[in-house]
Amino acid sequence: MLSMSRSESAPAFNNVNTVQQITFRLMRELGMTTVFGNPGSTELNFLNNFPEDFDYVLALQEASAVAMADGYAQATNNAAFVNLHSAAGLGNALGNIYTAFRNHAPLVITAGQQTRSILPFAPYLGAEHAAEFPKPYVKWSIEPARAEDVPLAIAQAYHIAMQHPRGPTFVSIPSDDWDKTTVMPNYSKVTGGSTPSSDAMAQLVNALTHSQNLALVVGSDIDRQGAFESIVTLAERLQAQVWEAPNSSRASFPEDHPQFAGFLPALPEPLSAKLADYDVVLVIGAPVFTLHMAGEMPLFDSEVAIYQITDDPMYAALASATTTLFGTVALSIQALIEQLPQSDKAPITKSIRPRAPQVSAATPIPIEYAIDVLANARSADAIIVEEAPSHRPAIQRFLPITQTGGFYTMASGGLGYGLPAAVGVALATSKRVICVVGDGSSMYSIQALWTAVQSNLPLTVIVLNNFGYGAMRSFSKITGSEAIPGTDLPAIDFVKLAESMGCPAARVSQHEQLAEAISIALAASGSYLLEIIVDPDTGAIY
Repeated sequence: MLSMSRSESAPAFNNVNTVQQITFRLMRELGMTTVFGNPGSTELNFLNNFPEDFDYVLALQEASAVAMADGYAQATNNAAFVNLHSAAGLGNALGNIYTAFRNHAPLVITAGQQTRSILPFAPYLGAEHAAEFPKPYVKWSIEPARAEDVPLAIAQAYHIAMQHPRGPTFVSIPSDDWDKTTVMPNYSKVTGGSTPSSDAMAQLVNALTHSQNLALVVGSDIDRQGAFESIVTLAERLQAQVWEAPNSSRASFPEDHPQFAGFLPALPEPLSAKLADYDVVLVIGAPVFTLHMAGEMPLFDSEVAIYQITDDPMYAALASATTTLFGTVALSIQALIEQLPQSDKAPITKSIRPRAPQVSAATPIPIEYAIDVLANARSADAIIVEEAPSHRPAIQRFLPITQTGGFYTMASGGLGYGLPAAVGVALATSKRVICVVGDGSSMYSIQALWTAVQSNLPLTVIVLNNFGYGAMRSFSKITGSEAIPGTDLPAIDFVKLAESMGCPAARVSQHEQLAEAISIALAASGSYLLEIIVDPDTGAIY
């Protein structure tokens, strides 16, 4: 890791100026000129005379602002700036801050604080322990002791957010700090990464070379670190089967590749069964393993040798029965490629894509059929943002992701991320973004449609309506739970909801009309919502 001083090429930055003006200069240097927020009174001094070269992305709820910034940060590969309203706004946003932490999404989150002069008197909108509020799901949190230190704190927050493992940071800023005078901070810039030690790499290379039946398990950090193509090279050199880690929030291997074996479940016994016949398992860029339920994990007591490459100390510390190599994921993959000989194993071949499901004239539409039609209609470079947990197996089976940066979802399991995250991704790219979202999930953040329309984004929202929380129905079957309340969601009109926010929309309930409806939705010049009535008896979380 290399640390170097700020460039000396801009002496004008040493001129005394207000905290607000210096902060805007700093944000330009750091490439954070898009601000996501929902403003309040404690943010007015920051927003006063907002720069013309900045973009302010208004979300109609703070959690949506954070999710938009999360999608934008991941799609641009740079930290995104979020401005929230005091403690109440930060509280509203905490669910998606937790998701950003699990997503390794680099965010610089700021929140207004009451003026310093009245903080000792428990003022309205004041936060007594502002820096403690978002912990432990931020990498670093501070309320600067002096107004003059606000720009430096933001610079430090940026670089901590960008260090691997990336994640959100937080700065609380009293509202009167922005008008004080200060100078441009002489902050440090951090670049570079690391690879595991030579001895550890030699041990791993020996294990991989002598393996008779090798599996790679790939996780989200591969795609986040730009190693999508490199992991294909590594897999082909090893002639290993490749599994996607449980609940991975990015696609990190082309799912139409002959060596792609499928998706690991987050259930201990089934997961163990899928990996039991391998002699060596190498997990890269993911925990070992993310589970959704308790149970026996025979894999950890077997003869299977499990190795892990990660730069997340929590992944390393919490792994079971595993030899962990600590290093930057992208650099470690490249180092492995350079040290490994070409495999002499026969190439793995298999059918690229499953057969399309058959349907009858009956309605509603089976989920598998709906996803298959969508897959055939999408353009090759379209980006999928997904939050439809009960339909994820069908999506994984019939909507293969084949390109880097082609898929986003939440790593946390918390709903309300997908639709605003799709807005953030669409802001960052000129490609068509397709948000595949459940009816229950969409209602956590439906107001994100308004932001999409205001920005005229190329966003198609596919609402898979099974009239309830399908994931809860599915999961209750797994756990043997009965008569669970609160799982039905009748009488929500998504077409009217969308149209009330200026978004064109349509509903389809018959499979004969589905292909044309999806074609229209994908060809829209701006944002469009299509509600598909799907069979509530199809689809399962595992």
